Amino acid sequence: MNKLKHRFSELDSVTKVRIKIKVPQTYQNEPVLSRLTSEHGLIFNITKAIVGGKNQEYWLDLELIGTPKQIESAIAYLLKLQVKIWGKPNPDGDAW
Repeated sequence: MNKLKHRFSELDSVTKVRIKIKVPQTYQNEPVLSRLTSEHGLIFNITKAIVGGKNQEYWLDLELIGTPKQIESAIAYLLKLQVKIWGKPNPDGDAW
């Protein structure tokens, strides 16, 4: 994670959390994930994806990398979109 420090202030603590999300069909054509980077400053990694199923929803396992404040902001954004989140998105430590 040291290579990622250049994206964040030296004073900020960078952490990584893992969450599982289910994105409703309504946001199928929206840049939900890219906004995690562009609007919330996070780096993310998709570790698993399932697309389709009932109502064409999609499920993702994500690693979110950023400061606790950035992670909290991104989680609030996802909840505002009514994205279901599994795991404990704890910005002070890993969720799993």
